[in-house]
Amino acid sequence: MPVHNALPYLDAAVESILCQTLNDFEFVILDDASTDGSTERLRQWAARDARIRLLEEKQNLGPARSSERVARAASAAVVARMDADDISYPHRLADQLNVLDRDPGVGVVGGLFDIINSEGRVVRGPEAWRLQQRASVPPFGNGPLTYRREIFEQVGGYREECEFWEDNDLILRMAAVTTIMVLPYSVYQVRQARVSNRLLSEQHRVERAVDLMYRARARLDQGQSYEDLLHSALPGDRKVSPQVFISLGSIVLWAGGRPRLFKRLLARGALGFDRRSLAALVWTAWGSVEPHSLRAFIRLLLLGRKVRTGHVAQTSGPIPWPAPRNAVGRPAAPMQRRQVHRAFSGTYGAETAEALSPAARRHSK
Repeated sequence: MPVHNALPYLDAAVESILCQTLNDFEFVILDDASTDGSTERLRQWAARDARIRLLEEKQNLGPARSSERVARAASAAVVARMDADDISYPHRLADQLNVLDRDPGVGVVGGLFDIINSEGRVVRGPEAWRLQQRASVPPFGNGPLTYRREIFEQVGGYREECEFWEDNDLILRMAAVTTIMVLPYSVYQVRQARVSNRLLSEQHRVERAVDLMYRARARLDQGQSYEDLLHSALPGDRKVSPQVFISLGSIVLWAGGRPRLFKRLLARGALGFDRRSLAALVWTAWGSVEPHSLRAFIRLLLLGRKVRTGHVAQTSGPIPWPAPRNAVGRPAAPMQRRQVHRAFSGTYGAETAEALSPAARRHSK
């Protein structure tokens, strides 16, 4: 678990791991040069529970490098990720480990999640429609992610070039070399709060990073690699996808705030006469003026999605992702399951990285 200035929610995050029904693990925590008192609080937790191994950085690494640093520090054969402002349900680790134990061919297990606001109130429940998303859009991120360490090693871990979407990039590369299963119920709570790295980091930097994520997804949807995008230099003042402002504004919206991004969209968005531009203009204007009704409208749309995917939500067993068939039983798009594999072919060979020692019964976070 990487930590940077997470003190308002840190205790709840740590406690949610220490109180898991599965209790035989090492809890690796990296304090990424916090300045809000998180360091001292983590030292107190480490003194109270011997399962915690605390690492401290003197200079801030940022989201991608801190994720890589703490993941490399975890030495067990199975690693589960945790974010410092989120909450894992008590059964999370046991349920995910059970999937890995039953099927050696599964390398990654994710799960659906609830979205909570700054006060810890659930504002959105588990959304089974996420399992129907395009193969370029993982249905979970860092939070509910559990994987075999050998798969992490094989694909090369987190990449700094993908900061602020390093989790999506990692999961996509893992999908190219192993089977990913998703528990179709909530194992985790994702907190939308104003301490999010995306909100507290320099605005231009975040906008460029999220824009890169959308451009990478577009490549994958065409069955193409996005590797060259990670190393191409673009002007710093380049305008970005209108979708960026919906993505960033959603954090504020579901944290209970008012996303004031309409003027920012006009100044920085690559607007055109297209559906995405129109959606972003309407969304940001609506959120700036009346966020309460925007949240109500989105909940209504989500209710419709929930009705269409209702039987998936009632499934208790893990579901493969990308799914060979969508939630309503129709075949997925012909290329959907192969797009990620084809896009990354040549980047990762069929052979695995050097084998790790046999799996111990202790598991790391």
